[in-house]
Amino acid sequence: MTTNHPTAAILIIGNEILSGRTQDTNVKFIAERLDKAGIKLLEVRVIPDDESAIVETVNTLRAHYTYVFTTGGIGATHDDITAACLAKAFGVPLEINEETFTILQNHYKESFNASRQRMALMPRGSELLKNQICTATGFKIENVYCLAGMPTVMQNSFTLLLPSLKTGAPFVSNTVKCDLREGDIAQALTDIQNAYVSVEIGSYPFYRTPPDIGTSFVMHGADPVAVTNATNAVIAMVEQFGGTYTVDWFCKK
Repeated sequence: MTTNHPTAAILIIGNEILSGRTQDTNVKFIAERLDKAGIKLLEVRVIPDDESAIVETVNTLRAHYTYVFTTGGIGATHDDITAACLAKAFGVPLEINEETFTILQNHYKESFNASRQRMALMPRGSELLKNQICTATGFKIENVYCLAGMPTVMQNSFTLLLPSLKTGAPFVSNTVKCDLREGDIAQALTDIQNAYVSVEIGSYPFYRTPPDIGTSFVMHGADPVAVTNATNAVIAMVEQFGGTYTVDWFCKK
């Protein structure tokens, strides 16, 4: 679906995600709020704590999307290399951000050691992204927003920065759950999708304890009228095939 909405990508940085030791929850949080803000999330990548991977991926994503949100790798340990990698990606020096340095120094006082001072290093020209949870700060450079990996901190930072973003018409969605098999209605569903090109129609089969077997259809788009019309077409399709269904109307009929 082509829209004139702002676009976004999320870049999750961390070996712990790729190894399975940590389960990411940041994508869900960001994606849901971008959707409500009318910002189209088009890509999510998960990459290791590797300089070349971070530099290459950041440069690719920032050239293609309105916004790029990174999470992870801005702490005080040796594997927190995101800030240095972003400086390299943008071709600017990595330097002490005086405002961040002062915030951290006032908080840690005599415990403000060399490791903690690393958290004040940012690419030249960065803007701080504060949060209300702790003194650690993320930063923004051009269209790239560098956020903490810790969910509570990331969520607070993202909530604070969201009003500053360019947004579009909010996306809405309806869900139809029925007892028909996906393969039985595939062609009919394709015909509906072709008739409503501005609406994304997703088909999701489920197989739980019988007789809870069937398919859920999600109609998603920025035009509530088109989403509603597509939903009604899907309902008519289910009825035509003799199925039973329930509907979650996220936008009103």
